[in-house]
Amino acid sequence: MSDQPTPDKLSPESPAAGEAYEPLTGRWSRLIAPAFVEWLDVPGGGRWLDVGCGTGALIQAILETQRPEEIIGVDPNSSFIAYARRQIHDARVRYEVGDARDLPVPSKQFHAVVAGLVLNHIEPAGQVRALTEMKRTARQGGVVGAYVWDYAAGLMPRVRFWEAATALDPGASAFDERPRYPICAPDRLAELARRAGLQAIETRYFEIEARFDSFADYWNPFLAGAGAASHYLMSLPAARQSSLRSHLEATLDANPDGSIVLPMRVVAVQGVA
Repeated sequence: MSDQPTPDKLSPESPAAGEAYEPLTGRWSRLIAPAFVEWLDVPGGGRWLDVGCGTGALIQAILETQRPEEIIGVDPNSSFIAYARRQIHDARVRYEVGDARDLPVPSKQFHAVVAGLVLNHIEPAGQVRALTEMKRTARQGGVVGAYVWDYAAGLMPRVRFWEAATALDPGASAFDERPRYPICAPDRLAELARRAGLQAIETRYFEIEARFDSFADYWNPFLAGAGAASHYLMSLPAARQSSLRSHLEATLDANPDGSIVLPMRVVAVQGVA
């Protein structure tokens, strides 16, 4: 196959990046975020830093449950920040374009420093640096926490996509996300936290059910250009896209109302700075 896809996200300069990401991934992170924030057990009224804030799922959960004094969202993708600004209107929130490995904020400022669906997208050599930077920005005794999808076994909408893709095209396995992120496991996250110097480290899973109103609600986000599955799909000729769609539609179990429900799971870690 020519013009093989890459696993990269949309370019940070792409104005459509936030809109593409939200229906594919962001909407499900919004279901995880409130439970994750509650688990961190941070006293109300504090200052928060959201590293890799994306389209604002964690920021919204913090605003709704924590009575924060301030939240700063940092993301390298200006389109994601623009999307979050359009959705969240609160004077306590501000944003910075920046890299998790070199955060554009002072040291020892925040009661809680968090990252949702970020660490696995940093190259392995930079993951400790990113978590060390998160620790640097936290006050002594502050909480540092992160969560990532359990790609190997807990991201069933993507699992079913890749099962169908590889059944029709064995070459699709080169782009399958499931084995790509070994960091997405409790023991690996805990070790990363230890290397970053965090104390009192805990890990746990959070599970949700992703409900798609119809097969189109499941399928259409893959056409938007965000992520490895979308890049693979959009590289296929129209006839092969149609074959993959038909195969998926035939193998996904739909409820009588046409909805499809699939389990999703994240792995989370927290520690004390």
